[in-house]
Amino acid sequence: MTNKKPIHTVPSGNGWSNKQGGKEISHHNNKANAEIAGRQQAKQSHTEHVIHNKNGQIGEKNSYGGDPCPPKDKR
Repeated sequence: MTNKKPIHTVPSGNGWSNKQGGKEISHHNNKANAEIAGRQQAKQSHTEHVIHNKNGQIGEKNSYGGDPCPPKDKR
């Protein structure tokens, strides 16, 4: 998949969903499984994975290619 929109892992109803471009691409019973699937999809898409908290706020971001703001340090 070459879609460069970020993958968002978000609370959804009675579980957690992964969304890309506003469309649900997977649904899971718990956050851990949703994070695993979202991370895998973000790696395949070479895009960013945004993980939200239960309240909907962004809790974590990980980039798997195409980062618009790469880190300045070269560790």
